[in-house]
Amino acid sequence: MNIQLQPKQEEFVQKQLNTGKFDSPEQVINASFQVLENFQDDYWQWVDETRQKIDVAIQELDNGGGLDGETVINDLLAKFAMAQPK
Repeated sequence: MNIQLQPKQEEFVQKQLNTGKFDSPEQVINASFQVLENFQDDYWQWVDETRQKIDVAIQELDNGGGLDGETVINDLLAKFAMAQPK
């Protein structure tokens, strides 16, 4: 597979090479792909964890748990008022 980099991408690769941390453009590209892969893995893990938390919260609400919205807002306003510099 041949890939043609855009000028901005070539500039990025060259800057990375100039740092001395990489010996070749291939190393920069490989490191970039590793970062992307890790980001995607972390993102999907976050999505799964968030969905689980939402499911738990829905179940708690269905069972009568949770807080009244007005109470939450009033508590937040009180905390903001206390945090204001005097």
